[in-house]
Amino acid sequence: MQTLRIVVSGLVQGVGFRPFIYRIATESNVKGFVRNMGGSEVEIVIQGGKREISTFFSLFYLKLPAPARIESLRVEGLEECKFGEFRIMPSSLDRREPSQIPPDFTVCDDCLREVLDQRNRRYRYPFNSCAYCGPRFSMIMAIPYDRENTSMRDFPLCEHCSGEYSNPTDERRFDAQGISCPICGPRLFLEDLSGERVEGDPILQTAKLLSEGHIVAVKGVGGYHIAVNPFNDDLVKELRRRKNRPEKPFAVMSISTSVVSRYAYLSREEVEALESPERPIVLLRKREESQLSKYISPGLDREGFFLYYTPLHYLILREVEGNSLIMTSGNKHGYPMCIDEKCVREKLKGIADYVLYHNRQIVNRVDDSVMKFTGSRRHLLRRGRGFAPLWIRLRRIGLPGLAIGAELGNAGGVLLGDKAILTQYVGDTDRVDNLVQLERSLDFLLRTYGVAPKVVITDKNPAYQSRRLARKYAERFSAQLVEVQHHFAHALSVSAERGVEEGIAITIDGVGYGDDGNAWGGEILRFRGADYSREFHLRYIPYPGGDVNALKPRRMLANFLGTFMDWEEAGKVAGIPPEEVVVLSNLNRRPGLLTSSTGRFLDAVSAYLGVCHRRTYEGEPAIKLEAAAKGGKVLDLDLPVRGREIDTVEAFKWLVSHDPPLADAAATVLYRLGEALVKAALRLNPDVILVSGGAAVNEYILKGMEDNSQGIRVVTPSKVPAGDGGIALGQLNFSTLANLEGL
Repeated sequence: MQTLRIVVSGLVQGVGFRPFIYRIATESNVKGFVRNMGGSEVEIVIQGGKREISTFFSLFYLKLPAPARIESLRVEGLEECKFGEFRIMPSSLDRREPSQIPPDFTVCDDCLREVLDQRNRRYRYPFNSCAYCGPRFSMIMAIPYDRENTSMRDFPLCEHCSGEYSNPTDERRFDAQGISCPICGPRLFLEDLSGERVEGDPILQTAKLLSEGHIVAVKGVGGYHIAVNPFNDDLVKELRRRKNRPEKPFAVMSISTSVVSRYAYLSREEVEALESPERPIVLLRKREESQLSKYISPGLDREGFFLYYTPLHYLILREVEGNSLIMTSGNKHGYPMCIDEKCVREKLKGIADYVLYHNRQIVNRVDDSVMKFTGSRRHLLRRGRGFAPLWIRLRRIGLPGLAIGAELGNAGGVLLGDKAILTQYVGDTDRVDNLVQLERSLDFLLRTYGVAPKVVITDKNPAYQSRRLARKYAERFSAQLVEVQHHFAHALSVSAERGVEEGIAITIDGVGYGDDGNAWGGEILRFRGADYSREFHLRYIPYPGGDVNALKPRRMLANFLGTFMDWEEAGKVAGIPPEEVVVLSNLNRRPGLLTSSTGRFLDAVSAYLGVCHRRTYEGEPAIKLEAAAKGGKVLDLDLPVRGREIDTVEAFKWLVSHDPPLADAAATVLYRLGEALVKAALRLNPDVILVSGGAAVNEYILKGMEDNSQGIRVVTPSKVPAGDGGIALGQLNFSTLANLEGL
């Protein structure tokens, strides 16, 4: 007889792991126990002969639950003690090694089948779940993952559910913490914004209201959506008016990929992503014959689609036209998504007509994740539901740390050993509400993982509001406050994913505060560990007024044209008023601030080609320029390296003198920019070229790099956004590489 103690860490709580261990222990005839531990790891003690223990381990690896992820498994022998049976024991508060908080999982096929089966007691029950699916992160208050530590503690199990929960032969519901049914679980309510109840079946009545042209706020897993009929132009325009969102695209939720294929083209990778347990929004190429409103994503060649991920969504979708709905974030423009009814009645008044809600508390706000593919290359544009807060392992162990990230599309993170644990997408932390949300999300991770940071890492930009939060944390924990340059953090986010500690990185984005005080944004860096040098960059252009230029692409165009044209002529070509031309020409004589920004270069090209003259959302001119390049030919254009600068002004000289067709012009400038960047990088003899920053997801820029890389691999991030949502990972990676004990 042997007695072994096994400690498993990874994604092993909230995925049906303990019931799984109980079943294989019973099947292999070992005795002992299994229990959750305070660090959210799982402890298993087994006792048996060699054959029984061998069978146990064979079954462990053969039948591991699909959502489970094993990070580490430690086995040690124990002194012999007598066990008469195998049991699931109450959770322990002992914390030895941390384990991952499970993300929210989409409803599984088995649970959905029950919801659609008239003979099943969970027929049409919108909150059906089991050990393998349903909300997790969004309803966790603390670990270990037990029912009393989630918002399901408000719903005591009925006799039927209790019987399932206690039945070891019930694979999907034995010891499953989140289960419920129509008798004991959450309930749905439908009201108008004043609180007047709508009688009848809430799901059928919601579908009826949507079909009649009303706008309904729908409470989901991590927050509220605003639902609208996607086939009615007038309704979509009305939603834009109410949300003060003139151009930014909406996402469409559909009931199946076969439905999505009516409106968009699908690759194998895109189908797999749509149907994955994470269920992200995926940006797909529109079909020309799509019947969806043209106002859903104006000026773009891609539309965001995702599939239902709860029974509630499915039940609504099957009752509406085309089995599809616009499902956009339930928030006022620029503010956090609502997670409770009070927020809806205060913040969504004047936007939604009705609210469909349930009485299960959302503990952690989680936005939908957003993904895009360029060929088979996956880009995670927003990391939220399904991905957060899974950690990313780093190559080195660092001091307990906390990263604040950047400012726009922000996320933060904590470092525990070699594990970078990022918050969910938070939003633009130049708004106080979002900054408060970032603090709450970081506090949850610090509390859950028991981290007391010794170092707090922030961006170098002195104007970022997020730096206030960094100082607050540094004071609270008496921690060292460390600044990391924005684009170096971009580079280190890719190096963290790929395990590369030295090399060449191309970082292309809007702007980041540079070491020389200028606005960087088109950089080629050589790095080794925590040290780097700036080897090449896009040509410096006068940037008087700073970020006001980002809001006015025509103004940025004039700044470029003014480098080689008379200012009066530059103003006419850019289409700006004469009085503004005078101001700009005077400012450009002594601009003070310069920029090498890729984003501002693309803004100016977009304005010149008439694609986008006014930015209404982050990255709009560049995103629309990419759409305008569809079907275009790549023509001759050279962006030469002069000294350490890639001369982007040559693109405007070429545009003015050649006047190419729109698609050709857009495709050429984007492709040749990628070509110029990678050719400059090749001068540094790289083994691999890392690429990050918001513009690193542009398919034409990437193609220009890939086609001209001379066989050197071009690597982009896939686990975190290439944009500022991945900055925190780079900051935490810096912490491990810099050996910050010495600071």
